[in-house]
Amino acid sequence: MTPDPHPATAIEDPTAEPPPPACVMCFNASDPSGAGGMAGDVATIAAMGAHALPVVTSIVMRDTADTFDQHEIDPDAVAEQARTILEDVTIAGWKVGFLGSADNVSAVAEVLSDYTEIPLVSYLPNLSWLEEDQLQPYLDAFRELILPATEVLVGSHKTLQDFLLPEWDNERPPSARELAVAAGEHGTRYVLVTGVMLTGKLSSQGPEQYIDNVLASPQGAITGEKFERFDTAFVGAGDTLAAALAALLAAGSELQPAVSEALSFLDQSLDAGFRPGMGSVVPDRFFWALPPPEEGEAAEGALPEPEPSDPKGKGAPRRVH
Repeated sequence: MTPDPHPATAIEDPTAEPPPPACVMCFNASDPSGAGGMAGDVATIAAMGAHALPVVTSIVMRDTADTFDQHEIDPDAVAEQARTILEDVTIAGWKVGFLGSADNVSAVAEVLSDYTEIPLVSYLPNLSWLEEDQLQPYLDAFRELILPATEVLVGSHKTLQDFLLPEWDNERPPSARELAVAAGEHGTRYVLVTGVMLTGKLSSQGPEQYIDNVLASPQGAITGEKFERFDTAFVGAGDTLAAALAALLAAGSELQPAVSEALSFLDQSLDAGFRPGMGSVVPDRFFWALPPPEEGEAAEGALPEPEPSDPKGKGAPRRVH
C-alpha cells in the first residue's frame, strides 16, 4: 500500500454537512409537455449533478408538436422569484431561456447585472410562433440587455442567423465565426451553433447529410462535434444542451471540455429519446439511470439501438434544433 503523500492533519468532523452541489438559476418558461422550458432545465441540471433554481417567466401553451400561445408572468413577479432565493442560496451559474416579453427581459437583465462574475449561458429558441408585435421588441431587448452579459449564446444556425445577421444576403450561410463576430459586437464572448448543415460522401441514397455543432469566438471555431442527420424531429434539444453546459460551467469545468461533455450528454439523451405523445421525440436526460433492456428487447417508445456495423456506436443519426 502506498502511503498518502498528503496525510490529513485533523480528523474530519463526521457531523459536518457535505458541500451542496453547484446551484444554477434558470429563467425560462413553463412547458407543460416537459420537453423543454423549465421542466427540461430542471431535469437536465439534475442529471448533470447540479441543483436548479427555477424562475418561471411565462406559461406556454404547447404540446409535443407545436407552440400555440403563452401567458406572460408579471415582470415584478419574475424579479421577486429570483431575488428571494438569491438572498438565501449562493449560485454558481445562470441559464436563460425564453423570457416571455421585452419587459421580462429587462427584469431578468437587472437581476443579472448584480452578479456579473457568474457565467451566463443564454439559449435563443425559435420564436416564430410569436406575433410580430411581440417578437421584434423581445428580440431587440434580448440583443441589448442579455447578450452583453452572456458568456455563451446557444441556438440553431438558422435561428442565430435570423437574429444576429438578419440582412445576410450571401449565397452561402454564415459561418459560426461570423455569427460569433456579430454576437461579439453586443458583448457575447462565444456562440455554440447547432444544426450547421454539411454534406458528406455520396452513398446509394444520395449525399450523406451531417450537422455540425460548433463553439466559436470572433477569432474562429474552437471545438464542436458532427452528427449524422436524423429525420426524426426532437423538441427540447436546445434547452437540454444549454442547461447541461450551464451546469458544467457552474461546477467549475473549463469551457472547451464543458462544451464537449454537454454535446455528448445531448447526443446520448437523443439516442435514448422517447415519444410521449403524437408529436416530436423528447430527450431522455436520465438515460444513464435506466437499466438496459433485456437482450432482444427495446425500451417501449425508445429510438432504435445502434446497429452492430456502426463503428462509433452512435446509432441513428441526430438532428439538433
